[in-house]
Amino acid sequence: MPSLTDLTDRVERLLLRHDELKRTNALLQEQVQGLSQERDSLRSRLNAARARIDACSSNERTSGIGVLC
Repeated sequence: MPSLTDLTDRVERLLLRHDELKRTNALLQEQVQGLSQERDSLRSRLNAARARIDACSSNERTSGIGVLC
């Protein structure tokens, strides 16, 4: 059977590990948030580019002239 000192040491190590994991989790959550914002920005830019291409393509079809937009 483990002694009280052994159990105390183990509990202290577990508490330290818990704190480390909490800090790591917080950093990872920040990273996920930043990457999500970057993803959303890139999606927005992509949608804007698609809209410009669609508008250009529509203008080209209606005018019958192959013009670069």
